[in-house]
Amino acid sequence: MNPTAEGTPFPTDNDFFKVLFDSLPMPVLLLDQDGTIHAVNSTTRHLFSLDSEGPYSDLSKVFHCIGNSKICGSQPACRNCELLNAVRSASNGQGVVRRRARLNRRGLDLLVSASPLTYRGASYVLFMLEDISELVELRRRVRDQDNMPEIIGRDEQIVSLREQIQFVAPVNAPVLIEGESGVGKELVASSLHRSGPRSSKPFVVVNCAALNDNLLESELFGHERGAFTGAVKRRKGMFEMAHGGTVFLDEIGDVSPAMQVKLLRVLQEGTFMRVGGEQTISVDVRVISATNKHLQDEVAAGNFREDLYYRLCVIPIYIPPLRERRNDIPQFVERFLDQLCEQDGRERVTLSPEALAALQQHHWPGNVRQLHNILHHALVQCRGRVIQSEHLNFSQSPAESRVSRRKRKKKLDRAAVDRALRQCEGNKRKAAQHLGVARATLYRFLSEGQ
Repeated sequence: MNPTAEGTPFPTDNDFFKVLFDSLPMPVLLLDQDGTIHAVNSTTRHLFSLDSEGPYSDLSKVFHCIGNSKICGSQPACRNCELLNAVRSASNGQGVVRRRARLNRRGLDLLVSASPLTYRGASYVLFMLEDISELVELRRRVRDQDNMPEIIGRDEQIVSLREQIQFVAPVNAPVLIEGESGVGKELVASSLHRSGPRSSKPFVVVNCAALNDNLLESELFGHERGAFTGAVKRRKGMFEMAHGGTVFLDEIGDVSPAMQVKLLRVLQEGTFMRVGGEQTISVDVRVISATNKHLQDEVAAGNFREDLYYRLCVIPIYIPPLRERRNDIPQFVERFLDQLCEQDGRERVTLSPEALAALQQHHWPGNVRQLHNILHHALVQCRGRVIQSEHLNFSQSPAESRVSRRKRKKKLDRAAVDRALRQCEGNKRKAAQHLGVARATLYRFLSEGQ
């Protein structure tokens, strides 16, 4: 026995070091230069569900190719295996300290350390592992939250929205995002893409309301040379360009019945043909769509195919309007003013309490987009460092004007509806145009028997 500084004897017998080795809180293995495992501690046996203390002929008994030691190290994937590379480095006298490794077979993220060891003329490798799977998962969650910097707000509905995005992002199912204009549907779609397994692939946005049927079909599916006037060369469509990634169909509720049929085929079969083409093209894309309409009402009114609706709305996401989360307005104001001041090269500008109160009391028919525009206009009007109430011009908003016009419209009455239907020979679409209302409004009026 060798005494310590205090005079207490320190045990040096083999049994003590076996107990010490077995008590280490991380997996530790002792290997020779051929990869044969001579000893493992209890933590290793517990982590890898090993029934006995050995013998373990080589790494394959613990790691990838359990039961087939002749394969381990001979496969192409083994060349990039950090576990084997760490052992090889230490066998050559070069220690490895906390190198990241992924043990896919067990779903573990590890830090690997390997130290060369010589005992009685024989060379060994002391192989140590740290399980950091929980830490990696926590970092992944933080990264996913960082993928949603634009989705700001502390309101309970927004917190729930962010959680829903994290839950839905890894799933490949179609998502339908519903919400009023200006609430940030494209930001949610982009966050779903960036937080999911397709994040390294393209994210392609198509505004379905901005194009007529012919242009939209060409935009989505591409066209062959000579398919129509001006088609001087073959062009890939958005579905083809997004292969492996995500297609975001904005304002899907405005798509015509003819285009709805063609979209249904892509969703059902994953195939399409270019305009003017004869070759069937297969794609692997995730489809996220968005609308400011209530699609179930559109289905009930006969404006939207029911089978397409259920294909698109496998996972529904609803974004609440700004007026339902007014407590988030200060956070939006701070973010937007910082962005606008940096964009215009101005010193930081703040909002007076009166101006902030006016913003929080507003109805916000144009939602977050309207708030951004009003702040930008106020910043132009403001000559100092504080935006006052007089700098806010709510009448500048087209959304506000649309709401005012809607309020000025007369409500539908039975006599006017009957007259319009007679004049249009029962054609509800033409009758709705004659009355100056949306088709869904007329269908709802008729279904309620008013």
